[in-house]
Amino acid sequence: MDLNLDTLKREILDYLESRDLAVFRSTPGTLEDPQMVLWDSEHHPDYRMFLDAAIKTGVKMILFATREFEAADIDDLLEEIEDLEMDRDRQRDYQTRLRKMRIHEGVTCSLELAFHHDSNIYVYELQPDWYEEFLAAEEEIASAMADDSDLDEGDSLGGYYSKN
Repeated sequence: MDLNLDTLKREILDYLESRDLAVFRSTPGTLEDPQMVLWDSEHHPDYRMFLDAAIKTGVKMILFATREFEAADIDDLLEEIEDLEMDRDRQRDYQTRLRKMRIHEGVTCSLELAFHHDSNIYVYELQPDWYEEFLAAEEEIASAMADDSDLDEGDSLGGYYSKN
């Protein structure tokens, strides 16, 4: 779903305040824990349901993080594309897709809510469709870069063969 996370961000902060919950502003993307439990935001997108679950467990503090989409995100990928051994049509396709995403610069691309309860971290995360597409392109490019480096490493003998 294509969401306006900027509007939702303000709405969530107002809701948290109305519920007397402490807000800890964390850094987005830093929740890495084997005890992490993800909320099914695709089928249950209402953040109030997630926060009500937190309140019912007695939680008083919610981790809140957002991330804005930056020009550097696009620029970095465009540079990586130029370094790849890739046919021109595929390269142009990536460049076109990425340049079209410039309209989202400065827009919130990720929103995370989380709380800690009984040794688990419960996480609610939303990202708009356009950002999911950007992440997919980023993953494809990273995979192509890994393939390129594998090809380079495969030629590590540099044509030298021992006569032993």
